[in-house]
Amino acid sequence: MTDRGIATTNPWVALDPGADVAAHARAVLRAHGTFVSARGKDRLDGVRSVVRDSWSRSLQRGIDPDVVEQPALLSGHDLEEYRAGHPMSLIRPVVRKLLVEDADDSGLLVAITDGQGRLLWVEGDHAARDRALSMSFVEGADWSEDRVGTNAPGTALAVDHSVQIFGAEHFNRTVHEWSCSAAPVHDPTSGRVLGAIDITGGHRVAAPEVLQLVRATVAAAEAELRLHALSGRPLFPSATPRIETIGAGRPALHRGGERVGLSRRHAEILLILADHPEGLSSDRLAMLLDENELDSVTIRAEMSRLRKVLGAEHLGSRPYRLLTTLDTDVADVRRALDRGDVASAVRLCTGEILPGSVAPGIEEIRDELCSGVRAALLRCGEEHLLAQWTASVHGREDITAWAAYRASIDPRSPRFAQVDATLTRLDRQFAT
Repeated sequence: MTDRGIATTNPWVALDPGADVAAHARAVLRAHGTFVSARGKDRLDGVRSVVRDSWSRSLQRGIDPDVVEQPALLSGHDLEEYRAGHPMSLIRPVVRKLLVEDADDSGLLVAITDGQGRLLWVEGDHAARDRALSMSFVEGADWSEDRVGTNAPGTALAVDHSVQIFGAEHFNRTVHEWSCSAAPVHDPTSGRVLGAIDITGGHRVAAPEVLQLVRATVAAAEAELRLHALSGRPLFPSATPRIETIGAGRPALHRGGERVGLSRRHAEILLILADHPEGLSSDRLAMLLDENELDSVTIRAEMSRLRKVLGAEHLGSRPYRLLTTLDTDVADVRRALDRGDVASAVRLCTGEILPGSVAPGIEEIRDELCSGVRAALLRCGEEHLLAQWTASVHGREDITAWAAYRASIDPRSPRFAQVDATLTRLDRQFAT
């Protein structure tokens, strides 16, 4: 690698094996200085796309490139109470076993964050922890991109992908002496982002094998969460009932810490009623459940059975309607779209809503949700999101999405040829 070239083979990895670290550091520092002084107007061909995009977001949000401020630092009893009740506390023993136990005198820090980038635990080398105080990398601090700009845990959460940030790739100059590798942790049941695991230290933290270590730790942590879920205990106990309908698993109702399996018909009714808070007549509900229309006797029988599952006090009649707030995984996707979080929307919508259901009302919800996510995805054009979408049930034969995916890839990449071949095959398959 020359002093001018700072691109890497893998956009998520900061350093290629055998890279000239000193030359790379000088090139990144120059690129950062150019970007900040030009307010992002100059073209930076050599900077990794994930870093360049994060710098742009940091600039747009008005992040100060010279100061790290923590006006909302969580500390004392508030921090203890918050992290004790957080699902990431369940994986802390795994993280300590795999990463922290050998971190003494290593110059490394191991951090666990929540889903918004707040540092729940920062452990490891004592001298490194003392040095990290100067940049407020401490337990209870907010290290989201929105607060401090480009950094591995914050950026990993922002794009929902493992990532390394090397030296001056950090947007804030206070952090330029550090490098970090981080990956998000997901709820294995819902796919919800729970937080991130991060290793922070010197330039050697940007080596590819460190990111592999972090990702392996995340896999072990999510396996631990999966075992917890099998015990029937919820990660986020809530008084609000919630139904899960996306994906191949059996639809389920979560209520008061209890998970109750639902029949497809009951899941269809609940999802349709959640989409029509004004209520539905028996005839209208029948039309939305079956294109051949169910008779009123069948509808009454299904609603009677559903009341036994949900509770009679939660279902009204004349019109049929929900008498309580019901959260849904479909609503999760819509909220992600509303806030412009395309990465979360794509991740949450990679499965199909109630697979096998032919209820017209469910098909309407499917079409609306899929169209919304697809439109947002094509607007943003992010390579890794297009990769997820084209690998999903929605995008496998989506020629427009495959074309956008190809356009997002460096033509010199081996992946470009693979995507191009798939697009050629689809063009032939669907040619009229």
